[in-house]
Amino acid sequence: MFPAITVVGAGAFGTALAAVIAQTGKAQTLLLGRDPTVMADLAQLRRHDAALPGITLPSSLHYSAKAEDLASADVVLFAMPSQAQIAAAETYGPHLKAGVPVVICAKGIEKQTSRLLTEVLEKALPNHPIAVLSGPGFAADIAKGLPTAMAVAAQDLAAAEELAKAISGQTFRLYASDDRIGVQLGGALKNVLAIACGIVEGMGLGESARAALIARGLAEMSRLVEAMGGRGDTVRGLSGLGDLVLTATSHQSRNLRFGLALGRGEAIAAQGGALVEGAFAAAVAARLAEGHQIEMPITSAVAAIIDGRLDIPTAITQLMSRPITTE
Repeated sequence: MFPAITVVGAGAFGTALAAVIAQTGKAQTLLLGRDPTVMADLAQLRRHDAALPGITLPSSLHYSAKAEDLASADVVLFAMPSQAQIAAAETYGPHLKAGVPVVICAKGIEKQTSRLLTEVLEKALPNHPIAVLSGPGFAADIAKGLPTAMAVAAQDLAAAEELAKAISGQTFRLYASDDRIGVQLGGALKNVLAIACGIVEGMGLGESARAALIARGLAEMSRLVEAMGGRGDTVRGLSGLGDLVLTATSHQSRNLRFGLALGRGEAIAAQGGALVEGAFAAAVAARLAEGHQIEMPITSAVAAIIDGRLDIPTAITQLMSRPITTE
């Protein structure tokens, strides 16, 4: 068990994770943010209304904006966006104790290199075991203490189980896995498919179309996971199917709302596409599929729509006119 846990990143998800961990009473829990003023306000008010409005944070949670406070952590959770992980490693890595596990709490793939985030951090933090947390969990639900289950994956199952036991609480349950590839790709690709589901809803194509898209999208996920050395079954669990069902059906999902706006014909720039994880992941996943010579037609169509290379009606026609195959 880890006596001290630090969550780096005081956005909605990082704050929610820190709150639920602190509530377990298993470890001294610190939330580390960049802005000293914000962190001082959190310590005083026990509220983060900009990220989690109306939620009171536990009195056992501690706050800091000092990177050197990482020196006491026995496990560290990186809860910043996927494209900020490398900068975080460079900023905070020098302050970590040797051998401290780092858990990635972002769902994405590095845009420039198409590398999984575990690969990115293993190179940046070579003396630290890298794990990944993913699955269906909105920050507000977690912070409110609503029942939530996610997956945590490490290089070996024993390490993942230790992390799961340390972080899980009465309302927040983690399931251990040793398939970091599958867990990461499930978390990243579900964002792309959530955009596609939003487009389906925005176009008024019906619930049957959404269900078909979820099922065929899951098949795409499995193909890429297996091609990259993971297990296809992993994405039929929490990080994959579970996360996809959540983000493909709930309007709390930014990726779904982004796709919904696209389906209604609204401009991409007006929807903050650069801030939506699925917008990064679509092009990267399409490149990975091409490189591994596998078919991911839904993912490729979403990437082409976002890049402006394909209009939505044509994409739908192309998908529906593909050759008939077996299930």
